[in-house]
Amino acid sequence: MILVFGSINMDLVASVAAIPRPGETVLSPGYRTLFGGKGANQAVAAARMGGEVAMVGRVGNDGFGASCRGNLAANGVATEHILTGAEPTGCAFITVDAAGENAITVASGANGAVAAGDLPESLVGADTVAVMQMEVPLAASLDAARKVKAAGGRVVWNLAPAPPGLKAADLRDILAATDVFVVNEIEAMMAAEALGGASDFKDAARRLVQAGSTICVVTAGAAGAFACEPDGTLHHAPALPVTPVDTTGAGDTFVGVLAAELALHGRLDEALRRACAAASLACLAAGAQDGMPTRRQLDDRLSGPAGAKAAPSLA
Repeated sequence: MILVFGSINMDLVASVAAIPRPGETVLSPGYRTLFGGKGANQAVAAARMGGEVAMVGRVGNDGFGASCRGNLAANGVATEHILTGAEPTGCAFITVDAAGENAITVASGANGAVAAGDLPESLVGADTVAVMQMEVPLAASLDAARKVKAAGGRVVWNLAPAPPGLKAADLRDILAATDVFVVNEIEAMMAAEALGGASDFKDAARRLVQAGSTICVVTAGAAGAFACEPDGTLHHAPALPVTPVDTTGAGDTFVGVLAAELALHGRLDEALRRACAAASLACLAAGAQDGMPTRRQLDDRLSGPAGAKAAPSLA
């Protein structure tokens, strides 16, 4: 069982010639509604790998909430534990200019009301792999993670979006409740800053491992991903050679597929390799979820000459 405890959003995306300055109004020919929220994205990515996935989160009693719930169900995610509350469904308001630069405002809405009590005991057990992010209240995620750990399950924590000024005490609490800690290069350095800093992202990964006795995974874009284990073993998995169309959602694809593969067979090197490949494929379509591959699509790509090589271990 893969349990995703996190955010559910509707993204409203408008294309403009130039992002408006304070006090300025600009016109857009239209807008797109896209399903988002890091929690929901990761749940969809995991479900497309064929695993049993349940989402715990909140939406509003509104059309966006109904659409988000329907989208998750259509992707094979169990939605009966998504609560509907008084707050509106979370929304991200995104403007994209002609050069591809964007400005984003996120209204947390119902995501801000997610509580540890939303997690039913029926979803917690020794076979549970729980996935956490940073778009719902930290205290709720910590309590939920601790429940899973206490039951013998495993926790994958994606420190995204990494909060500025992260306190060392909060980071240590997260690491203590986590089995696999996932960050990108920037997030790794931000997290290490709370522990006194690091020289580069690999050094940051080692510091994070030492602080929490957890596996630290760092995604590095075209350079693939690295994983540092408590015994000092460092793994590397390459990214697939692709020409990106849109990198939105690649990180969420990586996390969702990593959790799904760990739940299925538990092998870190293989999970890392497949998560990297899936994240690469996710860049071939616009939007966070549209490019997320199915298990068959991923298998087909990895069975070819470019994807068949095993991920090496680095000293």
